[in-house]
Order: sequence, then C-alpha cells, then structure tokens
Amino acid sequence: MKRRWKSLLLSLNWALLSIGTSIFIILTQPIAPTTAQEPAPTVVPSAVEQKKPEDLKNPDNKKPEEAAEPAPTPQEVVLREKLMEGDTLYKQGQIEKAEKLYRSAKVPFSTQLKPEERKEAIVDPTQLSPAGKVYWREAQAGIASKLQTKTLVALGLLVEQVPEFIPGHISYAEILKQYGDEKKSLQVLETATTLYPNQPDLTKTRVTALADAKKWMEASLAARQFAILNPNHLQTAEFTKLANDNLERYKSHTRAQVRGNTIANIITGALGYAVTGSLLGPFSALDSTIMLLQGEQAIGESVANQAKKQLDLIKDEAVQGYVNEIGQKLVKVSGRDEFKYEFFIIPEEELNAFALPGGKVFINAGAIIKAKSEAELAGLIGHELSHVVLSHGFQLVTEGNLISNVTQYLPLGGTIGQLFALSYSRDMERQADTLGTRLIVAGGYAADGLRNLMMTLEKQQKNAPPEWLASHPGGNERVSYLEEMIVKNRYNRYTYEGIARHSLIQAKVKQLLKDKKEESEKKKRDPESKK
Repeated sequence: MKRRWKSLLLSLNWALLSIGTSIFIILTQPIAPTTAQEPAPTVVPSAVEQKKPEDLKNPDNKKPEEAAEPAPTPQEVVLREKLMEGDTLYKQGQIEKAEKLYRSAKVPFSTQLKPEERKEAIVDPTQLSPAGKVYWREAQAGIASKLQTKTLVALGLLVEQVPEFIPGHISYAEILKQYGDEKKSLQVLETATTLYPNQPDLTKTRVTALADAKKWMEASLAARQFAILNPNHLQTAEFTKLANDNLERYKSHTRAQVRGNTIANIITGALGYAVTGSLLGPFSALDSTIMLLQGEQAIGESVANQAKKQLDLIKDEAVQGYVNEIGQKLVKVSGRDEFKYEFFIIPEEELNAFALPGGKVFINAGAIIKAKSEAELAGLIGHELSHVVLSHGFQLVTEGNLISNVTQYLPLGGTIGQLFALSYSRDMERQADTLGTRLIVAGGYAADGLRNLMMTLEKQQKNAPPEWLASHPGGNERVSYLEEMIVKNRYNRYTYEGIARHSLIQAKVKQLLKDKKEESEKKKRDPESKK
C-alpha cells in the first residue's frame, strides 16, 4: 500500500513539474522564433512517410487504378485552340474579345446564372430607378417600425434587382445579422464585394462582419486584397492595417489553441506514467511542447529538409521557375507574408501535392502533366497554399499530438484517433478548396481552375474511397460545391487560362520523367549485363 501511495505522489509531483515547466515555456516563447531546432523525427513524421488517405482503404499500398488518358477528340482540339486564342487576346489587353472566346469554349455549369452587364456602382439613393426607390423606402420604413419580414423582403428585392446600389447590400447584410442569420449576411457581402471589389465601404463592412464572426484570417485576406488591388486608393493604408490586425488576432487564437493542446499533452503524459509506470509519456509530451512552440516556420523547414534528403527533386530551371512564378503570384494575395514560401517538384507521375507548415509546398510532376492549363495548376497550388495560410498543417500537428497521447491509453485508440483526424481533415479540405478558388480569382486566373482540375482527378481514379471516410471530399461533391460557389459569388471563369505556356512546360516535364525512367532501367540492367 505504501509503495502505491509513493507511486501516486511521484506521479503527481511529475505532473505538477511538467505542467509548470510547460506553462513557463509557453508564456515566454515568442510567436515567431528567430532560430529553429530540428525536432525529433518521431514527433513529426516526414510528410512522405505519413499514411495517405488512399492507404487506409488500400493496406497493401497499391496504387489506385488510373484511367488511361485518351487522345483529345477533334471537338476538344477546337475548344483548346479557342482558349489559346483567348489567352492571346487577354495578354494584348483585348479583354472583351477574349471573354467571348472563353465563353464559347466552355460548357455552362449545371447551376448557371444568366450573364449580366455589370453597371457602375452608385451610393446616392436619388440615383435609384423608380422601383429601386420604392424598395429602399419600404426597407427604411420597415427598419423604423422594426418589421422583420417587410424589411428583409424589400432589401432582398433591392439587391437582386439593383445590385449596383452599394448601401442596399450593406443594409441587407446588417439586418440579416441583426435577426440572427449571420451566414446569409456574410454570403450577401461576399457576393457584393465580388461584383464591386473596389468599393471601400462595402469591403470594410465585410471585413468587420468576418472579424465579428471570428473569421479573422478571412477578414485579413479581404482587407489585404483590397489594399493590393487598389494600391493608390486613399484608404489603402487603413486596409493594410486592418489586414495586419486581423492576422495578429488569428495568430493569437492559433497560439492559444497550441497552448491548450500542449498543456493537455503534458497532463496525459503524466497520467500515462501513473497508469503504466513508464516515463516515456511525460518525456514525449515535453518534446512535443518544445517542438510546437518553435512555430510553423521551424516545423515546416525541418520536415522539408527531411523530405528534400529523401526525394530526388526536379531542379530544371524552366520547370522550377514556372511553378515558383505561379506560387509567388498567389502568395502576394494570400495575406501571410511572414513565411518563406518555397515550391518543390517531385518526379512522380501521380497527380498529387502536399503542403507543410510555414510555406513549403511539394507538387508531383504528374500534376503539371495532368493539369490542362496554368489556371488548373494554379488551382492546385492555391489549394495547398490555403492549407498554409489557414495553419491547417500546424493545427494537425498540435491536435495530432494530443490525440496520439490520449489514445495510447485507450482500447482501439488508434482507430478512434484516425477517424477523428479524417473527419477534421475533410473540413480543412473544403476550406482550402474555397480559399484556393478565391486566391486564383484574386491572382487573375479563371475561377474554375481548381474545379476543372477536380474533374481531371475524378476521371483519373476509378476506385475512389467512400466519401464519408476519405480525407478529401469525393470528386462529385467537390465539383458540385465549387461550381455553386463560383456561380453564387459571380466569380469570373471567362478569363486567363494559360494554355500555350503550360503546354511547353508539360512537354519538358514529360521528357524529364522519361529520361529519369530510362536512367533507372539502365541502372537495373547494368548489374545483370556484367554477370
């Protein structure tokens, strides 16, 4: 009995010491450390060694069956030539002519709004049409009388029929929020700012609404994109400050999550000692704490260094320059410039990519080959950048450490942790799809770049995992919600595709992979020929 009490007291002392040490480290650790230490590889496994979603349904790690890429039909060749001609006109500044060609070459979505001529924005109610004045007057009367239905109906009709009236969107969003429909309020503001991105009052209202909804990263992006796209505007400095302030709030929130998870890791580590008598749990938790507090940049660099040692990356200047140019263009509108963004190309034929915390993005050569345009490749890169911008990888590291520490003391804990991680990753993927599409729109690419790439990916894999278990939403589901987002927000899919240049890089990548394959086969044959 005495021995048992001594063990429990020792466990309690260890827990208190661990918690005190960790809290001290956490509270004194800067957000952006100047030096990075190499974390233990057992804490953050190299990204190339982590199990991929397809491995969960395929324990033998066999590649899913890929559909052979068919030769383009005569009709597809004609449409491709139209897109190339549109790109030429676009580069020459003949935007309207280019848009007509893009429209003629693209099949409408299943959900499609009629194209409308965008009228110049107005802010003065006296400039409204007679019908618009009636809607505005009824809305004001409804607001004064606190009549919800009357107000919402009038404002809904106003923004639908007179979208150029900026105060209408602002009032509609404010009233929706007032009556508890925050989601629709944000949707109204996103649609309005897409139609009229250069209206400061509209953008400022959206930034404030996003911040109030605790969507600080999106608020930062909205403010920064206005500042970037309107560098000579009188309020550019104000929007830059809004972007920085909201980014700091987002980072502070993320840091608070890290604190909570690392403290929980220490507690569960000490609990493990009390239950099992092993000191491995507490020491692992302390290692995790120190690693996490190094920050995103340090973790990403460390894992990227491991990956670069294991992978024979493509170093061709033309190919590397092409991918880096696309990536850096999107980085400029991403809203997070504290990272050192780097883009690496893996000589693998599968369409795949992954992002590490701190801005390290790895793309398979197969993504360049299978993407049909620069816009499609930009969609993939934008998606991966979104994981970085939204700190998804960093969140997975912190939460993954917590889950693994807890589940090692629970029956079937590995399965529970795995399913939890998959569910959370599914949400992250959808967020990255959404933000990635916004990034390519802000970068000047056709809005359906990522959507079109998803169509390619869907055709590539015949044996897709069940939607409810996959870490990525299923192909049909992704295509559907991307189309809906593009249509509802009136994102422009009839703009730059980048066909010709992409085709040249594609040919170069195909040759590089062919040369690599021949070299590999030659190395296999040489030892046999010597015998």
